[in-house]
Amino acid sequence: MPAVSSRGRGRRTINEINMVPFIDVMLVLLIIFMVTAPLITPSQIELPTVGQAARQPEHFVQVVIDKDEQLKVREGSTKGEGQDVPMSQLVERVSQLQGTAPEGTAPAPVVISADKNVKYEAVVKVMDALQRAGIERVGLSVQSSR
Repeated sequence: MPAVSSRGRGRRTINEINMVPFIDVMLVLLIIFMVTAPLITPSQIELPTVGQAARQPEHFVQVVIDKDEQLKVREGSTKGEGQDVPMSQLVERVSQLQGTAPEGTAPAPVVISADKNVKYEAVVKVMDALQRAGIERVGLSVQSSR
């Protein structure tokens, strides 16, 4: 009888998870990703091209965004700094300047000029505010690199 009682104590079930198959699968996946990673080409983004008008319009409204994101509005045909305008009054001031266009002509286009250090978000906010107000001809002033 002592032999039977010792046989029962020697067979115990193992309560641990076998990690070897898991590690094998992970190594195979790692090798697959290492082999296929160089084959994936990065996507190409097609940026819009800048067209140049045949001539600059005689009458236009210019909105200037300086490096501190302060807005200045002026008539494009006049020289000078322009008038400081808060964002809340931008649409009203641009509409006033567009209203000075000669009779029988389309409303003056609006050109947005921004400092190169200004966040793009500020430019988009100005464009959005103008377009929501129904001002149709809104463009960006760009400097071509030479």
